[in-house]
Amino acid sequence: MKITIAGGGIGGLIAALCLHQNNFEVEVYESVDEIKPLGVGINLLPHSVRILDYLDLLPHLEKIAVKTSDLIYSNRHGQHFLSDKRGTFAGYKWPQFSIHRGYFQQLLFDICCERLGSNRIHTGHHLSHFDQDKNAIRAHFINRNTNQSICTVESDVLIGCDGIHSASRQQCYPNEGDVVYSGNILYRGTSLMKPFLNASSMVMIGSNRQKMVVYPIGKVDEESGLQLINWVANLKEEHPGTQERDWNKKVNNAFLLDKYQNWKYDWLDVYEMIKKSSAVYKFPMSDRDPLPKWTFGRFTLLGDAAHPMYPIGSNGASQAILDAAALTTSLISNSSAEGALVEYDRIRVPETAKIVLQNRKKGPDAILDLMEDRFPNGFTPAQIPKEEIEETMKKYKEIAGFDIQSLNEKGKHLS
Repeated sequence: MKITIAGGGIGGLIAALCLHQNNFEVEVYESVDEIKPLGVGINLLPHSVRILDYLDLLPHLEKIAVKTSDLIYSNRHGQHFLSDKRGTFAGYKWPQFSIHRGYFQQLLFDICCERLGSNRIHTGHHLSHFDQDKNAIRAHFINRNTNQSICTVESDVLIGCDGIHSASRQQCYPNEGDVVYSGNILYRGTSLMKPFLNASSMVMIGSNRQKMVVYPIGKVDEESGLQLINWVANLKEEHPGTQERDWNKKVNNAFLLDKYQNWKYDWLDVYEMIKKSSAVYKFPMSDRDPLPKWTFGRFTLLGDAAHPMYPIGSNGASQAILDAAALTTSLISNSSAEGALVEYDRIRVPETAKIVLQNRKKGPDAILDLMEDRFPNGFTPAQIPKEEIEETMKKYKEIAGFDIQSLNEKGKHLS
C-alpha cells in the first residue's frame, strides 16, 4: 500500500516512521524548503513516549531532552500547593520528556531520512488540494512561494498533517471559518540560566488571568552550570489585535518585564528569567471546534490539522503521536484502505474532541484559579483542598489517556 503524508511536522514524521516500520510504502511532502530547529519547548507525556519507545527513539531522546520529575503548582506569591510526580518518577513505565520542539522535529526528520531514505522526504512541497476516485487519491503540490505547480502524487492513502491552517482540512470543510481565539496570549521564550528546584521540575505559577509555565529543556552544562529553561507567560487579553497563529512572531520584552516585575521567589526569579531571554515570541492561544469526522474516502487528517487544541496539559504533540499509532494499527488490521481510515476516525475523533473541550475548561490548570479565587492573599498548608485538587488531576489524566494503571498495562507496541 502506498501512502502519501502531507506535512513534515511531528505528527507527519511519527506517522511516517510507524508506517514504514510496518512495511508500508511512505513518502512525506513538507511545505517549507528546509527543516530548521525552530520553536521553543514542548512536553511528551508517557502515553506518547510509549509509541516513541516502540520506534526505538528513547536513546536519541535521552541525549537531548530532560526527564521531567514533577509538576509543581504555585500561586503568584510563590507558595506551592501541589507537587505531582511525573513519568517514571510517578511509577509509569515510560518517562515524560521536556524537549525543544525544533530539536525534536530535526531529530525525527534525520531519522526519517535514514530509515525511509532521503529520497522519500520532500521539502518545498505545499499541498494545494487533492482529488480521488475508487482506485486512488491524487495530491497536488505547489511551491508555496510562487504558487507554481510542482507535481501530482498518486497513492492509496493521503494523510493531511498540514497543521492548524491545513489546506486539506479547508477542502473538506470550506465553510469552517477562522480559528477560535481563547482570549489569552502566550508569550514564549528560552533563557540560559542556573537550574531551579531540582533541574527537572515543571512549574505552573499564578492563575489563568496571569500565568507562568517554566521547565528545563536541556541538560545542565557541566562547565558553566547553566541550563536552557523554557518559559511561557499566559496573559488574558480580550482584544489582542492580530490573531494570526505564528509561533515565530517576535515582540519586545518590556511589556512582560513590567507585568512580572514582582514575581521573584527564593526558588525562581521570573523577572530575571524573562530578562535573560534572547527573544520573546507572541502567540494567540486558539484552537478549532472538534470536527464530526476526519476521513473522506482515501483521505484523513492527523495532528493539528485534525484537532488543534490549547497547549494545556501538555497534550498537543502527544495526541498527534497517538494519532499516528492508531492510524497505523487500523491500516494493519483492515483489508481496505477506506475501511482502515473509517476505523481510525471512529476511535480518534471522539477521544481528541474530549481533550479539546476539556482544555477549553482550563484542563488541570483549573486548580490555579481555584486557589487564586479562594486564597488571593496566600494560604496556610492546612487550607489546601488536597482531595479536590487531586481529583481534578486524576480526571484529566483519564480523559487524556495517561492514567497510570491503564497505561502501565500496555506494552511496547502500537495499540
